[in-house]
Amino acid sequence: MADKLNTNITDFYNLDDLFTEEHKMIRESIRSFMQKEVSPIIEEYSEKAEFPSHLVKKFADIGVFGPTIPTEYGGGGFDQITYGLIMQEVERCDSGMRSTASVQSSLVMYPIYAFGTEEQKKKYLPKLASGEYLGCFGLTEPDFGSNPGGMLSKFEDKGDYYILNGSKMWISNAPEADVAVVWAKNEAGRIHGLILERGMEGFKTPEIHGKWSLRASCTGELVFDNVKVPKENLMTGKTGLGAPLMCLDSARYGIAWGAVGAAIDCFETARNYSLERKQFGKPIGSFQLIQKKLAEMLTEITKAQLVCYRLGQLKNEGKASSSQISLAKRNNVDMALNIAREARQILGGMGITGEYPIMRHMMNLESVITYEGTHDIHLLILGNEITGIPAFV
Repeated sequence: MADKLNTNITDFYNLDDLFTEEHKMIRESIRSFMQKEVSPIIEEYSEKAEFPSHLVKKFADIGVFGPTIPTEYGGGGFDQITYGLIMQEVERCDSGMRSTASVQSSLVMYPIYAFGTEEQKKKYLPKLASGEYLGCFGLTEPDFGSNPGGMLSKFEDKGDYYILNGSKMWISNAPEADVAVVWAKNEAGRIHGLILERGMEGFKTPEIHGKWSLRASCTGELVFDNVKVPKENLMTGKTGLGAPLMCLDSARYGIAWGAVGAAIDCFETARNYSLERKQFGKPIGSFQLIQKKLAEMLTEITKAQLVCYRLGQLKNEGKASSSQISLAKRNNVDMALNIAREARQILGGMGITGEYPIMRHMMNLESVITYEGTHDIHLLILGNEITGIPAFV
């Protein structure tokens, strides 16, 4: 039976035929790195609720940070499908590690590249790409999550500089970040992006403890107490809520791919276990109900892969809409979470132990289904697209 087993079952529709040799080479190099450097330690760091900060430079060295940013600024200069495949392989190992990577690439490097001045691009992007700087993105506030436009953080023009006050909450990378892209309102109530650096007086990044999800990712607050921000740190390329939402579109796109990676890892773990675990004198994989679970998992993974690939094509062509990205993020994360739960059942009691990755994936995905647009908010975004009537305002 083992000789006939399809070892590449998760590419059920032969998507590899559509990827370029470069796509596949980069995917395999990231997968190899994650298996060698991260998989052996991720359970330990997750149990300790500790961020493996030594990986930041290694992530940079293999091109995880800013893969779509032009090479002149230290990025990889690759297309959107390459970015998606990188996120897939990182999250195949751990969602928290993908959070670190996608925040750096989509929420810090992307806005500086898209909205920053040439001086800002040259100053920050190479150091973010090389891992010398770790970045974070400050949009969500204690009282404003799904309604970011209600933010209270504000800055005032003091002639030679700005004074920033306010706070942000649930910020990935914050406790370790050297640079923060922060969104706040000016005196007229218009949202702008500002670049803050660690060490600015009045700028603090306290860590949030007690998480049962994304435990290997560092999460914190951003606190601004009369922070003096140089005027050259204002991003001038775009203002208004549309600017941070464009960043979130980029990150959500990466999440859609990443969730597929987590689902594949859960599926492959459950499949392998079902062929080894014996009950009633035969492998549990021979029973109809186990085969039903595995068949449904593979079906959902395949559908999500096709969504990602087509969305990647649209992104490459500059045609992907926010609502199309919402559909992919919502569907794929929900799919991955359901697969994690089904896989856990196949493993029985072993599924809750750190010997297998499933429970860690499941806990992580409970955050992924909420952050960067909750499952229900993305549903309402699609509802608005369908009917033309916004239901969340």
